[in-house]
Amino acid sequence: MDREEIIDLHKKHNGVLEIKAVLPVNNAEDLERAYTPGVAELSKLIQSDSDKKNELTISGKLVAVVTDGSAVLGLGNIGPQGGLPVVEGKALLYKELANVNAIPVAVEQTSVSEFVQTIKNISGSFAGIHLEDIEAPRCFEIENQLNQVLDVPVYHDDQEGTAIVVLAGLINAAKVVDKKLSDLRIVINGAGASGLATAKLLANIGIKQITLVDKKGIIRNESNSLNHYQLDLAKTLNSNEIGMTLKDALIGQDVLIGLSVGNVVTEAMVQSMADKPIIFALANPIPEIDPKIAQKAGAAVIATGSSAYPNQVNNILAFPGLFKGLLESKMKHFDLELELRIAKSLAGMISKPTAKNIVPSVFDKSVVKSVVAAVKQCK
Repeated sequence: MDREEIIDLHKKHNGVLEIKAVLPVNNAEDLERAYTPGVAELSKLIQSDSDKKNELTISGKLVAVVTDGSAVLGLGNIGPQGGLPVVEGKALLYKELANVNAIPVAVEQTSVSEFVQTIKNISGSFAGIHLEDIEAPRCFEIENQLNQVLDVPVYHDDQEGTAIVVLAGLINAAKVVDKKLSDLRIVINGAGASGLATAKLLANIGIKQITLVDKKGIIRNESNSLNHYQLDLAKTLNSNEIGMTLKDALIGQDVLIGLSVGNVVTEAMVQSMADKPIIFALANPIPEIDPKIAQKAGAAVIATGSSAYPNQVNNILAFPGLFKGLLESKMKHFDLELELRIAKSLAGMISKPTAKNIVPSVFDKSVVKSVVAAVKQCK
């Protein structure tokens, strides 16, 4: 589908969402039960016990998908209004894939404290907060502070979602190339929210050599240009110390995880990697390297974030089922243990991984069930 067709489709429907009633209002009796005077009884109950709102109103089943549009993967800072199509799309996927009700919310690019206060002020209307496309390091501070002040789960898709699905794909890619997961030498290109969260999860499960690269080159713990989240993580990683550039970093490495921008990896760079290299070129809409070029260069396993190629390593595999599980189990917070359990669950759905099949299809209806089950096991 070309650009004009996509624009026309969304214009025709004025977006991709609408609100649907679950009670009819056809007569006075219906009106009494659904609205006035019936709602007065609900209001009095909630006044005496605010938790009753979760049973008696939509707030108990509604997720806010919140963005300021400051870090949209592959597009950068396009502003809160520019980010709306992304969070609206995420809300659509929540409903279509997991029957989770979600609504897009755009917030101006204010200070961290103002952003947190804004979400806190509206949080009583929601059962969970999904953060999306917020630049680092603000996204870390916002998520940390919201977790401290809210009594509902807070999830940042660019962090937790990316890390979960990358690990799931990597578990099976390692099997395909017959290498031990913990022995893999990994380069992560992109040291924003996705890159840091992925590195943190991979290090947590015992992968010992991880090299982080940003637009300035290989990240080392003595750099004075790092934010403290990057610096704290860099101190724990055993990085490739050869040179400074992405080209240098990839020499002799087993895995490239691209969480940056398109067309930054060349055929020669893939050829410089270890035998049977694994390439996760996850930038959208254009991957870090065209899969055909990566294959020509000798990549043994190739994944992208797009449905146009095999092995779509995309957050869509995680977030619908994750939040469905959180809501059903009434969990308020989650940790790295839950992320690991979900990743293993997704990887385990592929009984015999191959170069072109390391993660389940995003259209596999059992994905949500698998993720929900994994969440509930951590309760």
